[in-house]
Amino acid sequence: MKRSEVLFGLLRIPLDALAVMAALLLSYRLREASMDLIPRIQLLDPPSTLPPVEFFFDSFVLPGVGLFLIIAACLRLYTLRSTRSAWVEIGDIIIAGALWLVAVIGWYFLVRKQLFYSRVLLMHATFFIVFFVLAARSAVVLLQRAFLRAGIGVRLVASLGVHPIAQGAREVLERDVRYRYLGHLQDLLSLQKLREEHPVDLVVQTDPNPRGPETAALIDYCRSQHIGYAFLPPVFADVPHQLVVERLGLFPMMRFQPTPLDGWGRVIKRLFDFVVSFFLLILLSPFFLLLAILIIVGSGWPVFFVSWRVGEHAARRIPVLKFRSMVRDAEAKKNELLPQNERCDGPLFKMSQDPRITPIGRLLRRFDLDELPQLLNVLMGHMSLVGPRPHLPEEVDRYASHQRRVFAVKPGITGLAQVSGRSYLKFEDEVQYDLQYIEEWSLLLDLWILWRTPFIVSLRSCEK
Repeated sequence: MKRSEVLFGLLRIPLDALAVMAALLLSYRLREASMDLIPRIQLLDPPSTLPPVEFFFDSFVLPGVGLFLIIAACLRLYTLRSTRSAWVEIGDIIIAGALWLVAVIGWYFLVRKQLFYSRVLLMHATFFIVFFVLAARSAVVLLQRAFLRAGIGVRLVASLGVHPIAQGAREVLERDVRYRYLGHLQDLLSLQKLREEHPVDLVVQTDPNPRGPETAALIDYCRSQHIGYAFLPPVFADVPHQLVVERLGLFPMMRFQPTPLDGWGRVIKRLFDFVVSFFLLILLSPFFLLLAILIIVGSGWPVFFVSWRVGEHAARRIPVLKFRSMVRDAEAKKNELLPQNERCDGPLFKMSQDPRITPIGRLLRRFDLDELPQLLNVLMGHMSLVGPRPHLPEEVDRYASHQRRVFAVKPGITGLAQVSGRSYLKFEDEVQYDLQYIEEWSLLLDLWILWRTPFIVSLRSCEK
């Protein structure tokens, strides 16, 4: 590993610490100033609750900095040689800020048995922590790129092998500012000659089935000359899944990871779903009551309709809640309407003018208000806020093999397919969007889909 890589990797730790410290002190000063500028703030946070700045620094700023660094380290934000994309790192920093906020609230509420002395300060602090850490890391990236363009810290790399994938690897290496591509080699002898002219840092082998003795000799030479050796398995070149390198005893093993929603990703998504659905249910409870009254007045009881759908891993049926938008015997009438199905490209049943829908139900469906009770499903863990839409068992029975991959995650209230075309999509296109979401999940993607959903619903309602 180049010294500059180690330097810039380690530099992120003190810069993150300074960024968090600056964010907390700025939040303190803003909260202090708001007492004079916005008198109403005093109703939320009385002036007496704000401690002296010296006490605040010792009792909260220093522990707060340490807490963030621990969380960031657990999220692998201090890996010296990171291969994660910029968007993934941004998402991880946002997650670190959110976990920091949850940890602070939990510490004060569960351990100290009290609320934090300023909710306004805490909200400001979380925002500024994420903003300042992102700014500090952006500065590090820009500085590192400037060094690389000047030739400092660049890794000298060569490829070796006869497989066609070597061409693609060469193009990637030539574009990447971190590498200086020295050329393509045929065998160990050509590497030895190249080594006499250049201090090679890395050799990338692209042969699909490298011969044992030759590969062993190549690896031995690389180890003796302190040259990095990497093997690019072409059989996986077109596979969109992430590969996780593990060990099986003494043997290296590569495992497909179908989705980032594994391990901590799953925990973070569940925590996010629980908190957001809990607060939305409280916030929307008066609106729920109003809709319930309208349904009862318009078409009587029941208010809710329970539809049993296929859940995660297709292992069980889940009770999906909706505000009732159809007549009470809608399921019995479905068989009579099957010849009028407008979705002949797949297993789903859709009708734009379904006669079973009640007048109030048509209004609910126009704005997707009938889906709101599914927040209860999210709270209970049956569903997620974002994910593939849940379908009926008889529809799932007609899925093709690759279409069943959508069950790798929990179904959602909204999803990438819903904000990319909704019911106008062909079923196979909808599946492809769902698979893309599963393979590329990040908390940032969830936030983008949730932000975009109301706009899509509004546009759709205007078209009707």
